[in-house]
Amino acid sequence: MLKIAIQGKGRLCQPSLDFLKSIGLKFDVGNEIVLKCNNSDIEIIFVRNNDIPIYVEQDVADFGIVGKNVLFEGQYNLPILQDLNFGKCSLVIAAPKGNEDLEGERIATSYPNSLKSYLKKMQINASIIKIGGSVEAAPTLGLADAVCDITQSGITLKENNLLIVSKILDSEAVLIGKSKSTWNKLIKSL
Repeated sequence: MLKIAIQGKGRLCQPSLDFLKSIGLKFDVGNEIVLKCNNSDIEIIFVRNNDIPIYVEQDVADFGIVGKNVLFEGQYNLPILQDLNFGKCSLVIAAPKGNEDLEGERIATSYPNSLKSYLKKMQINASIIKIGGSVEAAPTLGLADAVCDITQSGITLKENNLLIVSKILDSEAVLIGKSKSTWNKLIKSL
């Protein structure tokens, strides 16, 4: 029985299900955590996005669909078997106009490892404030001078009067797993 881990809730869930259907898997989605496919010995497991690499790394799942940004932030060394061309976004640093110089500033983020790596590479000395959500509100509320967050269109940043200062990385959904040959056999069997 092969297992494929995907995001249980969030923006990658439905496109991941659509991708799995496009390769020939047949299933009826309900409220289950583990979904058995109707036409093969494959189970789809619904987990938190950030946990998908752990499930694959620990051999609980054979494959996973996750954003590249999650792999980068978690510093996972898992093979990317395929770019999936959905869930495109960028990890950026944004600040209020006139506050584009990040030296000595406080930057709020839920991506501290990615930000730390970027700041080190760019030789910028700044404080990192790790928060779990509503990152773009941090400058308005006085918690930080800038933010580091995921953006798709930039609309939320603009709504919070933030301008993109730097792009750390581009991201999209990818298929991860330890065996490309097993994936290829799966595809051919459907």
